[in-house]
Amino acid sequence: MSELTNKEIAGMLRELAGLLEINGENRYRVRAYYNASRKIMESSEDLKKLAKEGRLKEIPGIGEGIAATIREIFENGYCPPLEEIKGELPTGVLELIQIPGLGPKRAHQLFYELGIQDVADFKRALEQGRIRKLKGFGPKTEENLLKALQEYERYREAILLFQALNYSEEILNYLRKGKDVIRVARAGSLRRQKELIGDLDILVASKNNRGVMEYFTAWPGVQEVLLQGESKTSIITDEQVQVDLRVVSEEEFPAALQYFTGSKEHNLRLRERAKKFGLKLNEYGLFKGEKRLKLEREADIYQALELDYIIPELREDRGEIAAAARGNLPESVSLEDIRGDLHMHSRFSDGAHTIEEMVEAARARGYQYLAITDHSQSLRVAHGMTPETLEEEMKEIDRLQEKYDDITILKGIEVDIDYDGSLDYSDEILSRLDLVIASIHTGFNQDREQITTRIIKAMENPYVNIIAHPQGRILKKRRAYDLDLERIIKRAAETGTCLEINASPYRLDLDDLSVKRAREEGVKIAINTDSHHINEFADMALGVAVARRGWLEKDDIINTMEIDDLLKFLNWRG
Repeated sequence: MSELTNKEIAGMLRELAGLLEINGENRYRVRAYYNASRKIMESSEDLKKLAKEGRLKEIPGIGEGIAATIREIFENGYCPPLEEIKGELPTGVLELIQIPGLGPKRAHQLFYELGIQDVADFKRALEQGRIRKLKGFGPKTEENLLKALQEYERYREAILLFQALNYSEEILNYLRKGKDVIRVARAGSLRRQKELIGDLDILVASKNNRGVMEYFTAWPGVQEVLLQGESKTSIITDEQVQVDLRVVSEEEFPAALQYFTGSKEHNLRLRERAKKFGLKLNEYGLFKGEKRLKLEREADIYQALELDYIIPELREDRGEIAAAARGNLPESVSLEDIRGDLHMHSRFSDGAHTIEEMVEAARARGYQYLAITDHSQSLRVAHGMTPETLEEEMKEIDRLQEKYDDITILKGIEVDIDYDGSLDYSDEILSRLDLVIASIHTGFNQDREQITTRIIKAMENPYVNIIAHPQGRILKKRRAYDLDLERIIKRAAETGTCLEINASPYRLDLDDLSVKRAREEGVKIAINTDSHHINEFADMALGVAVARRGWLEKDDIINTMEIDDLLKFLNWRG
């Protein structure tokens, strides 16, 4: 049987449900596949083991038909019904559902009622005003879809940071085994850990450029070689990602790594500074006249220019060179500084694991504390908890706290902010919790004033400690809310409310520029994974990357605190 994970199986079933919906399949069958996908994501059972033992139907929502599909997936390594329906629909129709706000149901309408087969057809129909005439659309929907399309086109070829890191790690591991490879490193926006990446840049030091290029193009993941030269080779991978490999000498490597890492603007300022010192800086080295100065590492370049070392994440021309010259760069937070995770979901709402399993995973990471923050009652799609269920959860946490004396389990909640800014639970309930996170999950299309006022009202509640994913974006899928973030940051500073960097690879919200602005106003930040599965604890590294890009230090972040200090901080707020 194939080694596919529960998450991958669930993704296939969800995609199959969407395509069945586009194809006009019976809605009950469509719903069955969506439900099965969700149940598998919520389950901590090993799906492969259940399939082997003939116990798939023990998962609620999985009948014989869907069980047979899952067995087919394991046997083939792919989903035959999914591939079959992909073959029936035009490729462009499949792409339509990637546009935010245009799900399978609407794609079905566009395909069957207007004959729209791809993104180009869709764009023309929007510009011609034809879509507003369809039932359930109208001028406002048309306007929103045009904005969504523009956003989609802007980021169409971009790769999410976590995907780029995974792709590049596979390539780096391959290159490290090459006999002609002396040194290898990521470069470009990937090394700066931007949230969205274009092409992947890889740098290699070698004495045999041709040998490295031949070895690289022989990598099994290469689908197409776009360019193969003496110093640069570009390929397209079987994941449709462009990778640019540059090969330099070992002597050139430090300067090349600096040059191919920094943003254009950062590098320009660095070259201007080098001129003031009578030096020339380029991708081949740092020169005094015609003589190349000896460099062992990138830091030698900054030192020669009388600058403190600037970490890759800060090389964006946002004042880092002036700060390095003055000696007041931030002491950037690191993953090792994180003491706990304050936003996660268990089986009490829509998580895949029991609280005890979450606790065990947190202990394995060496955390001092974690907060269980399941959804509140109004978010029914995520099995939000009634007050009675919350009471049961609190008792379970008390029971586990008696069992584990080496980690603190905080009683928390992710409480929904309603349309008018009121919260999903009463103050009496919130007052009994150690930690309250408030967030928006509905009413995304309210206007700027309404959304801003909602969040500010929540921050003014004395029991709210953190505003989760404040911008509400889903990278490449849903734009940030139209909100006055400047007002929110200022009010957060006044009320002592923390703002979250949500480390989910699909959110990374707040973004780095907003994080930097929050720090300037003295707002405390929480970096949380919003985990629904213990595997997602590892996403903390992505949140830390955003914090580093946002100039954060350890003291700017509440979950770098020791547990006693954190409890004092939370008690002051609550």
